[in-house]
Amino acid sequence: MWQPDRRQHIRALLGTFGQVSADRLTEELGVSRETVRRDLMEMEAEGGLKRVRGGAILVPQEEEPPYAVRANVRLREKRAIAAAAAGLVQSGQVLFLDAGSTTAILAEALALLSGLMIVTNSVDVATHVGAPESIQARQNRVLLLGGRFSIETRATFGAATVNEIVRYSADLAFVSPYGLDLQAGATSYDPDEAEIAGAMLGRARQKVLLADHSKLGTVGRVAFGKVADFDRIVVDARLAGSDGLARLRATNPRILTAPRR
Repeated sequence: MWQPDRRQHIRALLGTFGQVSADRLTEELGVSRETVRRDLMEMEAEGGLKRVRGGAILVPQEEEPPYAVRANVRLREKRAIAAAAAGLVQSGQVLFLDAGSTTAILAEALALLSGLMIVTNSVDVATHVGAPESIQARQNRVLLLGGRFSIETRATFGAATVNEIVRYSADLAFVSPYGLDLQAGATSYDPDEAEIAGAMLGRARQKVLLADHSKLGTVGRVAFGKVADFDRIVVDARLAGSDGLARLRATNPRILTAPRR
């Protein structure tokens, strides 16, 4: 097994169990104990794990930056992803959009299209699509899902929200993860966000993941989709030509790289 694949496997095990033994890694990876030791040493230097006697333990992740912060970083990449994702949409379709900084930017692009019905738990998404020009001139419709309101993310969550989601069948679901890893798949930092994303994906004919370059190789607390399960994964041009994108494409060839803007 190549080194990048070994490290992804190690991260996945740590994300699931919080710790892993060197004996288990030697057996599952099919490499020598010295190779495992070297991998763990290098990964410890990069952060994310701590070596202990007989293996390694997960170093607790830093808190995810607040939504207000996330909404103002990597805007060029997110706008490129949004433009490429909007190109997958046709008039008359029903779309799910979850609550995230990238999906909020996608909503701005969708508001320029016509004849769409947007089902979302995000106040920002609903605000963009619900603007007068979008509703009146372009005949778009927006449905804001009920549920427990989070002022931090400006979105609804919980059982009531999920119960509303399952009432609908969408043509496409657009979701944005905290992290995207070959082993762990698409993950969220917040279990509530993962629950919403999973429910939307389960009720959509096509599943679309929006992930800028910072997401690749990052693993959150809760998984909601395997890499191979997505009909499209839209990434930004900074991943073009990278080993990470090549490995991702080997697992799921349906990768759409947004052109630079």
